[in-house]
Amino acid sequence: MRDGFIKVAAVTPQVRVADVAYNTEEVIRLLQEAAAGGAKIIVFPELVLTAYTCNDLFLQSPLLQEAREGLRQVIRASAGIHALVFVGLPLEVEGSLYNVAAVLSDGVLLGFVPKRAIPNYSEYYEQRYFTPGIGEPVPVCFDQEMVALGAFQIFECSSGEIPGGLRVACEICEDLWLPDPPSTRAALAGADVIVNLSASVEVTGKTAYRRDLVRMTSGRLVAAYIYASAGEGESSQDLVFCGQRMIAENGSLLADSGRFTTGITYADIDVDRLRSERRRITTFACRKDPAFQSKQFSLDVAETPLARRFDPAPFVPSEENERNRRCEEIFQIQALGLKKRLDHIHTSDVVIGISGGLDSTLALLVAVRAFDMLHLDRKGIHAVTMPAFGTTDRTWRNAVAMSESFGCSLQEIHIRDSVLQHFQDIGHDPAVTDVTYENAQARERTQILMDLANQTGGIVVGTGDLSELALGWATYNGDHMSMYAVNSSVPKTLVRHLVRYYAETFADEKLKAVLEDVLDTPVSPELLPPKDGEIAQKTEDLVGPYELHDFFLYYVLRFGFAPSKIFRIAKEAFRGRYEADVILKWLQKFYWRFFSQQYKRSCVPDGPKAGSVAVSPRGDLRMPSDACVTLWQKDLQNIS
Repeated sequence: MRDGFIKVAAVTPQVRVADVAYNTEEVIRLLQEAAAGGAKIIVFPELVLTAYTCNDLFLQSPLLQEAREGLRQVIRASAGIHALVFVGLPLEVEGSLYNVAAVLSDGVLLGFVPKRAIPNYSEYYEQRYFTPGIGEPVPVCFDQEMVALGAFQIFECSSGEIPGGLRVACEICEDLWLPDPPSTRAALAGADVIVNLSASVEVTGKTAYRRDLVRMTSGRLVAAYIYASAGEGESSQDLVFCGQRMIAENGSLLADSGRFTTGITYADIDVDRLRSERRRITTFACRKDPAFQSKQFSLDVAETPLARRFDPAPFVPSEENERNRRCEEIFQIQALGLKKRLDHIHTSDVVIGISGGLDSTLALLVAVRAFDMLHLDRKGIHAVTMPAFGTTDRTWRNAVAMSESFGCSLQEIHIRDSVLQHFQDIGHDPAVTDVTYENAQARERTQILMDLANQTGGIVVGTGDLSELALGWATYNGDHMSMYAVNSSVPKTLVRHLVRYYAETFADEKLKAVLEDVLDTPVSPELLPPKDGEIAQKTEDLVGPYELHDFFLYYVLRFGFAPSKIFRIAKEAFRGRYEADVILKWLQKFYWRFFSQQYKRSCVPDGPKAGSVAVSPRGDLRMPSDACVTLWQKDLQNIS
């Protein structure tokens, strides 16, 4: 439960129709197994104690009384189990029969949630037996104890391990398929987790629709959704039941048992992540609903290992087809942004500093696509290579080959002499290869690009990416500045895949070879003299691996996680690749740079937003340049 994680389980027992004693034993067995597995929310199917397919037997008193006795046994068996448990059964109240979820925890019955939508079409005849559930809870008696019966209930655990506690609501099967399901109102009343006890029949094509319905409901409600359906053992007189169990979180399917299975499906849901998303989406406003009653329960804080997988590359889809689709989409966004700017200012010229590195390569590819969209002559793309003290033959050759391959205007301007003159003017010893030595080159290059843009009546297209902006790895008023920054919301890990996608999809063999060599070249600003003709200054040796920094950036900006939580999930994501002390070292570096370099991000040029994380001061990140990092550093210092 630490860091907002909580393990949950959806359970499908194998049942026998109308054999309550057998079904109760199976429910108790699987309840104990799920609890031993660390689950803190455990959901069984609709009418699991009797089976769903009892039909007119639901009108028989012996079955209803036996279902009550079965529930008593489950309640007793739950004593000592600190979990919130949902069990389906038919419940008679004052002459009306309800299809309910009994909610219990640690030997205590907390309440009954009735099914509100009682279907009576196609294969369903529930209105023959069941009364539609009421909304606002009313007291009913069960074994001389008064408990609430009503759909408008939230079961709440105030645990210090989950900041803000945990709030769970319930709906049953058909409720989910309504135009306005009960879960909508429950989520707006503050429920973080919705459970669904279901008995869903299987017909051709229904599986995909059901899966999408669960997944998208969790996304629409910014909630976790736990779905458990009846399956094997239900009567097959006319129907077969799906036995599917799914656990979704904010639009993502965390676990899916598939069809026709029995057993337990687990997942770790992240309540902290849901809360973060709801804070961010200001149009999703949880408000106190007077119709809802809150019932308290408690959970122990025993820790279980996380089974949840964390993608080490959250910006890059792992599946190839989806990755290619994403790359094409981002290319289109970047190119459309530049196309609009060129069209608006009526220019057919852009100036790009081409270094032979990844970022300038991507900027060139984007410019080519934008020019093709506008049917402009690619000669209007002025590719400028500006060799200096750190330029290697490898990067220079690649810069030239790319520019010529696309039919751009290529210009080479050596800046060595002008930078040496500048050193003489300011009294700097060129033998001292410090930050002045490096930044003077970057600013000289930017000045040249700006002046060339003035000569051509065009604009300078910036090459810096999102990762560099986050770390402040850019020379202020050097490569930090341009007239339109096409890469400004593309992280370094994704830049690499965009270039690879272009090489494999659009490039001829000669250009593909050049692009592949660019991909193999170490990331470097090439501001220090080479050693034996090779790049001497490797960025990731200085600021840390970009794959780590992009991982940190995603969870810092997208979800606002605490440093200790990011450290925990980074250890899981990069297990076997980076030791814990290495991750901690670069996480500390990330926070220091992220806070200290905000002043650079406060005045970045225009550029198109391509993904869910961006740092433009006009868009996603309104951060003061003088904010203190103390609070975040304190959290990091507490990591053992």
